Amino acid sequence: MLPRSASTPAAAEPLDSDPTGLLARLIAIDSVNPDLVPGGAGETVIADFCGHWLAAHGFEVHRLERRPGRPSLVAIARGTGGGRSLMLNGHLDTVSLADYDGDPLDPQIRGGRMYGRGSFDMKGGIAAMMVAAARATADGPLRGDVILACVADEEFGSSGTAEVLESFTADAAIVTEPSHLEVTLAHKGFVWFDVEIEGRAAHGSRPDLGIDAIAKAGHFLVALENLGRRLAHGPAHPLLGTGTVHASVIHGGEEPSTYPAHCRITLERRTVPGENADTVERELTAILDRLAATVADFHYRLTRGLHREPFEADPQAPVVRTLTHHAEQALGHPPVVRAEPFWTDCALLDQAGIPCLLFGVDGEGAHAATEYVDLASLDRLTDILTATIANFCS
Repeated sequence: MLPRSASTPAAAEPLDSDPTGLLARLIAIDSVNPDLVPGGAGETVIADFCGHWLAAHGFEVHRLERRPGRPSLVAIARGTGGGRSLMLNGHLDTVSLADYDGDPLDPQIRGGRMYGRGSFDMKGGIAAMMVAAARATADGPLRGDVILACVADEEFGSSGTAEVLESFTADAAIVTEPSHLEVTLAHKGFVWFDVEIEGRAAHGSRPDLGIDAIAKAGHFLVALENLGRRLAHGPAHPLLGTGTVHASVIHGGEEPSTYPAHCRITLERRTVPGENADTVERELTAILDRLAATVADFHYRLTRGLHREPFEADPQAPVVRTLTHHAEQALGHPPVVRAEPFWTDCALLDQAGIPCLLFGVDGEGAHAATEYVDLASLDRLTDILTATIANFCS
């Protein structure tokens, strides 16, 4: 597939070649995901800024924008040939600015930390991968292509990475989500379901006519709690532990004097490798069918919603071994190997056949009222990524 557009200016002035300065400029740009916060700024302005910076550093810049106002960038330093290509992936969008303690768009440095919305999740990773790629290719092209994917919408539906993967691929990838400088080789997936319990509306004085959908739903909620207990005591993944389940939202009833005809429960099932949306649907169907057979007037409808599969990397993959080697050299000890309970775009890259892992900054406060990145970790991440790019793509 051919990308929609590309630009490679003949000459442009370099900007912010250190990760701290670049991060400050990224934090100052409002990039709230409008799918999370209606009216949010989206990624247009920050994509414009990153595109200018990358073009100024000699990258061939492609802009993908199937959804107007939700652009993703793919920037490429073309190799001379015969080397492996490496994609570094990070998301441009952030969660809400509301309820942040202070000005979320005013980057502040205190005690070796930079504060501001997105500093940790994940503009720190964006800054590190941009500077690292620029440094690794500053003295001329490597043998393999260096690809930066600065994507939209990871915080909601990951439409950005999905769009990128329709047109671009690589021999390996690193997602620079925050990981406390620990090598992250797995994460959980998730699937959402709606369970609609059907009753019969009637006046509250006519129990002979009404069927209470909310009361019937109570049977399912108890069964769901029991499922959670069984999962917690079942087979565990060595890094992730077991899958989990919880009821997220419940809607039902119209007024105090009417038997409710419907009750809808929205649930989330977090999955580990070996589980997926299909296995979870079979699991829930078995529970609901059992209730339909044993509880009088129990009728249901099960509807699958958004689902994302779990991720597990091969620890012997060349990209994992290369990054781990350079992390050990920079840290002075073998890096911790870990997994994350939350979902990331690693799963989409893996499903597209691109071996990958997650590695990013230290800090705290993702989605919280106070958010910061540890600046020493930002420098170390940049150094590790620079060495990894140069080694892997040479």
